[in-house]
Amino acid sequence: MNTPLVEMRNMSISFGGIHAVDDVSVDLYPGEVVGLLGHNGAGKSTLIKMLSGAYTPDSGEIYINGEKAFIQSPRDARKYNIETIYQTLALADNLDAASNLFLGRELVTPLGFIDDAAMEAETRKIMARLNPNFQKFNAPVSALSGGQRQSVAIARAVYFDARILIMDEPTAALGPQETKMVAELIEQLKKEGIGIFLIDHDVHQVMNLCDRASVMKNGQLVGTVNVADVTDDELLGMIILGKAPGEQSGP
Repeated sequence: MNTPLVEMRNMSISFGGIHAVDDVSVDLYPGEVVGLLGHNGAGKSTLIKMLSGAYTPDSGEIYINGEKAFIQSPRDARKYNIETIYQTLALADNLDAASNLFLGRELVTPLGFIDDAAMEAETRKIMARLNPNFQKFNAPVSALSGGQRQSVAIARAVYFDARILIMDEPTAALGPQETKMVAELIEQLKKEGIGIFLIDHDVHQVMNLCDRASVMKNGQLVGTVNVADVTDDELLGMIILGKAPGEQSGP
C-alpha cells in the first residue's frame, strides 16, 4: 500500500491563456476509490484527460506504480492498464454483451472465424465475477437497464486488464436499484485491487462510493479529504467556497 497506483504531480494545462488545470497533484492507491468533485469547468475532467491520454499536459509528471509514465495518447494509457468508462459507455447498442466486450478484439477459431461461443463463455466468466445476477447474455445492450449496461462497460475494461479505472458519473440518470448495482460493482473492483478515479457532481454519491475526495475549483485543487472524516456539508463547502473544512467558518 506504500506505493500509489497513480501519482499525478503538479499537473498544469492551459487553453487559450486560461489555466484549465493549475499545479494539481492527486494520487490513487490499489483498491481505493478517489472521487473528483467540482462544478462544471472546475478542471476535474481535464485533469483526468491528461491521465487517459486525451490531453498532453503543459507541465507535471505522472507516475504509475512508482515509475514515471509517458502518456501522450489513449493507446499509451492502455499500456499502463488505464481504462476510461465514459458516461456514454461507448457501447454498440445493436450488439449483445459478448460482442461489446470483444468489439475490435474478437476471439477467432483456428480457421479465422469469429468464435462466438468462446466470447460468450468468457463474458459469462467475467460477469459471474463482477455481477452474478447478470443474465441477459443474448439481448442487444439497448435492451439492458442502465446498471446492466454499466456492468458490460466495466467488464470490458477489467477483462482487458485494467488496473486503473476512470469512471465518469457512473450513477448519473440511474434509479436507486441501479445505483446500488453500480455500488456493488465498485466494491467488487476494489476487492480485486483496482484503483478508481470517480468523477462526479453528486456529493452524496461520492460520500457513498469513495474512500477519499479531491475537490477542484477554477482549475486548482481545494484539497483532498478522507470521506469518513468530513460531512456532506463540509464537502459541499469545499466545492462552493473553495476552502478546506478547517477554513470554513460557520454562519
